[in-house]
Amino acid sequence: MPYAYDDQNIFARILRGEIPNDTVLETTHSLAFNDIAPQAPVHVLVIPKGPYVCYDHFVLEASEAEIVDFHRAIGQVCQLTGVQPGEGGDGFRVISNAGQNGVQEVPHLHMHILGGRNLGRMLRAAD
Repeated sequence: MPYAYDDQNIFARILRGEIPNDTVLETTHSLAFNDIAPQAPVHVLVIPKGPYVCYDHFVLEASEAEIVDFHRAIGQVCQLTGVQPGEGGDGFRVISNAGQNGVQEVPHLHMHILGGRNLGRMLRAAD
C-alpha cells in the first residue's frame, strides 16, 4: 500500500512557515530544529523538506540529493551541538519512529538527535 502524506501535519506546517520553530540548521533539502518538549539536554529534530511519511518511504522514493543532504544534516547537527564522540562529545542517539508499533506521532519523517546526558538502555529486554 503506498504511503499517503498528510500535508496538514505539524512538520508540514512548520516547513510552510505557519508554525514557528527554533531552527538549528537549514539546508537545501532538510530542516533541523530544537524539540519543543526535549527529552535530553540536546534534543533536535531533523526533517526532510519533502513529503515523506517515514524512513523507508524516504529512502525508497527520495532523490539521491535529498538522501545525501538529510544524512549530512544529521552529522552537521551532531557537530553543532557538540555531541560527536570523535570530537570530544559524550555521544548521542538517533531515533526515528515509524508506524503504529514504532509509536510514530507525526506522519512526517523525522530523526531525533538526543544527547548531553547518559540516555540509558534503549529498550528493556523482552519478558
